[in-house]
Amino acid sequence: MENSRHPKAEIFKKLILNNRFVLFLMILLLIGINILIFREVSFIFTPLEVLFKTVLLPIMMATVLYYLLNPIVNYLEKLKVKRVYSILLLYLIIIGLISILIVSVIPFLREQIMSLVHSFPQYTKDVEELIEQIVGSQFVNEAQKTLNINVPDLANNISNQVSKIVNNTWMGIGVFVGAVKDFILALIIMPFILFYLLKDGKKLPKYILSLLPVSFRSQTFDVMKEINNSISLYIRGQIIVSFCIGFLLFIGFLIIGLEYASLLALIAAFTSIVPYLGPAIAITPALIIAIVTSPIMLLKLIIVWTVVQLIEGKFISPQIMGRNLHIHPITIIFVILTAGNLFGVIGIILAVPGYAVLKVIITHLFEELKTRSELYND
Repeated sequence: MENSRHPKAEIFKKLILNNRFVLFLMILLLIGINILIFREVSFIFTPLEVLFKTVLLPIMMATVLYYLLNPIVNYLEKLKVKRVYSILLLYLIIIGLISILIVSVIPFLREQIMSLVHSFPQYTKDVEELIEQIVGSQFVNEAQKTLNINVPDLANNISNQVSKIVNNTWMGIGVFVGAVKDFILALIIMPFILFYLLKDGKKLPKYILSLLPVSFRSQTFDVMKEINNSISLYIRGQIIVSFCIGFLLFIGFLIIGLEYASLLALIAAFTSIVPYLGPAIAITPALIIAIVTSPIMLLKLIIVWTVVQLIEGKFISPQIMGRNLHIHPITIIFVILTAGNLFGVIGIILAVPGYAVLKVIITHLFEELKTRSELYND
């Protein structure tokens, strides 16, 4: 009986297991079956999804601050200061800085914001008059005759699109209010999460490794260490680069005499946290103000922006960020656009570090597959 089964087993092994293409198809089939099963029972994971969305924002904020403050806590700990006391001291310093910011800087920014809000209708009117002058110019009339463009129909279409945008904006006010509520709740929860991260963050890798089989712990530790280095490099580097961009733009705006220099520079600093897309978003309000001011101001703004971007691209980012992430700029753009379409603003912010983490995990899994399998042997 055993002799009759043995040849069949050999034939099965030869045709299936030793055939790389068939084995690859079987793996894809198993993955597809698992995806189909999880899709059919997705309602089971709804509570987990709600929990994840609730805790994601405070954990994300606490993680960013953890990577910024943890080196300071480690340094104070080396100076024989207890870790808890170091954290409390940092909290007191941060509360003091926030108090100074509220007392001195916030009123100045509030005046600029209110002034910009009051002036914005006039800016809009000036832009409309400028567009009307351009549309009524002889050059546009000649282009209209040549290209056979119906300007009234085009203006009507643009008006309809603007109306849709306004309606969608009013419909989105409820969503915005909900987002503000979630943000305030995250601000309340975040300090507690940050405290325990700073206090017990060193114990977390050991606890995770203790849950894994012994044979996987060494490689998993290497993966966790590389992920930690990638995230740390990105967060600290991107914040420093954004601060440098905001400071350089503030100096440049002051030199050319652009209105609302501090507010526009602050907007540029915050939006520059998102690489490539952030600067494009940041220049939009500055362009509007420069256009309605004068053509000379627009030219000055373009010069300042170009100089700052060259300084950032050639000197600041290579020195601060380095090239440790090893991500091509085109890849970054595609990752940001895809994450933005899938997950919105949160996806845009987390796109690059998330991609870096996935790249580390997939690279190590692929190396492990090559080591353990015979699929890549010569």
